[in-house]
Amino acid sequence: MDISVVVPLYNEAESLPELAAWIERVMQEHGYTYEVLMINDGSTDRSWQVIEQLHAQNPAIKGVCFRRNYGKSPALNTGFMRTQGDVVITMDADLQDSPDEIPELYRMITEEGYDLVSGWKKKRYDPLSKTLPTKLFNATARRVSGIHNLHDFNCGLKAYRSDVVKHIEVYGDMHRYVPYLAKIAGFSKIGEKVVHHQARKYGVSKFGLDRFVNGYLDLLTLWFQAKFGVKPMHFFGLLGSLMFLLGFIAVIVVGALKLYNMHVGNHYTLVTNSPYFFLALTAMILGTQLFLTGFLGELITRNSPSRNHYEISHELL
Repeated sequence: MDISVVVPLYNEAESLPELAAWIERVMQEHGYTYEVLMINDGSTDRSWQVIEQLHAQNPAIKGVCFRRNYGKSPALNTGFMRTQGDVVITMDADLQDSPDEIPELYRMITEEGYDLVSGWKKKRYDPLSKTLPTKLFNATARRVSGIHNLHDFNCGLKAYRSDVVKHIEVYGDMHRYVPYLAKIAGFSKIGEKVVHHQARKYGVSKFGLDRFVNGYLDLLTLWFQAKFGVKPMHFFGLLGSLMFLLGFIAVIVVGALKLYNMHVGNHYTLVTNSPYFFLALTAMILGTQLFLTGFLGELITRNSPSRNHYEISHELL
């Protein structure tokens, strides 16, 4: 199979027939063999009924329905596990991503050898309150991830070699950082394509400003996992060593002050009168705790076996 299209969706019943017809037209014009995996993320409207109707009309359209709303990342991960195409395309269901971009994305993967190609909505139809935080967010993501050629990490329109989606795990809200996840997994040939951004035709946006706060926290998590996830002792051990060294120096200072006071005849000066005593005590306790944290981190796997377990009520394959 040439292409698998993964479409995560939440309450997009109005746009699905038009999107399905648009994708079908593009695929037929270019003679691609394909499948469309629509992942219904616990929609409360008629989205699943629409998917069932579309599947009856075209078996290439498949569906997965979550019992409740889990989020975009779980929907993408569930779709990735079920893809069969050599190239995997992701796009949003709100018709702001154009299926006409699929042939060029497919060509860049198959002919130019990219592992991943991310769309860049250079000209956006979003309000200023959304575009300015997005630019700041993307600048930070480029700096932290080291992927300097991407302008839009969070663009829903992306293309992947099949190997990429089978070797990454998208969980929590990590869909914003799929290129970074791919880089961590060893897929370093990451490209970008300017894509057309269309104004929303149906419904309303499902994302609020809180996603930017959560996005920075997720970016910090990924950075830590990429740098210290395999060897947490390198992080906690270093901090523990610094804290223990600070405590040791404070002990020397306290001891020297006590000896000096004894030398000058002031035998009744208590070491607890010195702030260095409490600094030493605190630093050595913290250093010990950080060492223990590092050892425990080495022993405990960071992957929970149930982290990507989602309850599915229906499935059309």
